[in-house]
Amino acid sequence: MEAKFEELIEGFITDKIGISENFLSIPLAAALQQNLLRLKRDSRMIRANIGNAVIKDKNQKARGDKTCWLDAKSKNPAEVEFLDIIRQFLEQLNKTCYTGLNSCEFHYALYEVGTSYSRHKDQLRNDYNRKFSMISYLNEDWIESDGGQLVIHHDEENIQEIFPNNQKTLFFQSDVLEHEVVTATRPRMSITGWLKRV
Repeated sequence: MEAKFEELIEGFITDKIGISENFLSIPLAAALQQNLLRLKRDSRMIRANIGNAVIKDKNQKARGDKTCWLDAKSKNPAEVEFLDIIRQFLEQLNKTCYTGLNSCEFHYALYEVGTSYSRHKDQLRNDYNRKFSMISYLNEDWIESDGGQLVIHHDEENIQEIFPNNQKTLFFQSDVLEHEVVTATRPRMSITGWLKRV
């Protein structure tokens, strides 16, 4: 995994966003996708709010995804493997970039057909613990007509579109890059989360 960690870090240093096309192995991505679909079948994917326990907008229309948080003490083999990879990456960041990160949180995210997420930053207005955002995609055979791009707004004249292809992982600073999710024409799945300093 070290080469993939370096790929994310180098991309972040060079372009403000690290991208690893094959960060997740095919078996791991497939197992995580099956977990998400099982959570959906069991009605455990809940429509996401904006904000946190202190500031929450239950009636928001900017965000259309459904989520289910990963439990740090999960015994699910795919979740254990995924969270172990994230902890290794966090350690690599601390060792090479002196980030002082000491926590993380991740959730499954499902955008059903016709949903999107308006332009935003990931850092909360009343909580500055989120330092870096990570997104790992779980969508096989995604094509351009499926939509669902993550649009990164580097500035008003520099906009980057990233398709949510299976195994791909993104890494960027939570309080810097504004981004949005374009409406998809098929269900769009990922694991999304934050590396934190608490």
